[in-house]
Amino acid sequence: MALQRTLSIIKPDGLEKGIIGKLLTRFEDNGLKPVAMRMQFLSRKEAEGFYAVHKERPFFKDLVSFMTSGPVVLMVLEGENAIAKNREVMGATNPANAAPGTIRKDFATDVEKNTVHGSDSEETARTEIAYFFRQTEIVNYGWKR
Repeated sequence: MALQRTLSIIKPDGLEKGIIGKLLTRFEDNGLKPVAMRMQFLSRKEAEGFYAVHKERPFFKDLVSFMTSGPVVLMVLEGENAIAKNREVMGATNPANAAPGTIRKDFATDVEKNTVHGSDSEETARTEIAYFFRQTEIVNYGWKR
């Protein structure tokens, strides 16, 4: 198995629902430990840049508006096969299609307000982590599960 890092975002609806701790517990219970974390409001420019890959899609403006509507929690999660594990814990993008017990099935409202974001590949993870975190903001601490 490969030790990986992935970007995870708790979106504004997750903060509005007051479930940061519940989500962190889900990640940690699944072997994903936060090695960098902060809460912030994304500027329109930051959100547009982060989601630039979707710029031509019809939902882009709504996505940017949603992601700038309240604070988010930005995290780097680390663990064995962290990218796939995080996506498994999150569940399908559309909560109606998410498996029981996943974050999106249990907490998301709809495909737009789906509570969390996670990187979908190693390349994307590297790009997304670097978008929000300097290397010096990511810590290494040596506990194992």
